[in-house]
Amino acid sequence: MDIFLSTFLKIFFIMSPFFVITVFLTVTKESSLAIRQKLAIKVTLSVIVMSLVLLFFGGNIFAIFGITLDAFRIGAGALLFLTAIQLVNGSNEDTKTDNNNALDSAVVPLALPVTVGPGTIGILLVMGADYKNTTELIIGSSALVLAVIAIGFMLYSSSFFEKIISQQGLTVLSKVTGIFVAAISAQIMFTGIKNFLGL
Repeated sequence: MDIFLSTFLKIFFIMSPFFVITVFLTVTKESSLAIRQKLAIKVTLSVIVMSLVLLFFGGNIFAIFGITLDAFRIGAGALLFLTAIQLVNGSNEDTKTDNNNALDSAVVPLALPVTVGPGTIGILLVMGADYKNTTELIIGSSALVLAVIAIGFMLYSSSFFEKIISQQGLTVLSKVTGIFVAAISAQIMFTGIKNFLGL
């Protein structure tokens, strides 16, 4: 249960749902509700597939490139920290598309790199390598899928969030999420440095 909850919360925050919704609303600014909902489903499915591939085959990727787990922890934590800075600064690209091209943005940029950014990729690889047995991997992957579905539901209901919270409110939530992501990235880097130095 601890693995499930910690994985769910970690993935949910690392994928920065409020930042993702902000970008999603920008991309679909000229789109109808039906297009937004269809796009949300495509993004969710794309993120689930990419995330599971990274989680299950992370160890093989480490072996191929000869990368140690602690070295990757340090690198992934650094990348994640850059994502946190971007969230706090509110820096996002103007990716608005018209109604006809909105669905084409499901994989790029919405799934990759907005939802599954460099920091998220690194964390998923580290998590996959950290699991000690099949049971932990199944529990972790289940939590991962549930976290992505939760974010997908938020995207599906983005019009509702836009009305209730407003664009300004989403921006504030994105900044708060950035602070949590920064803390997670710092912990990951400290763990990697501690293990690397044998402390």
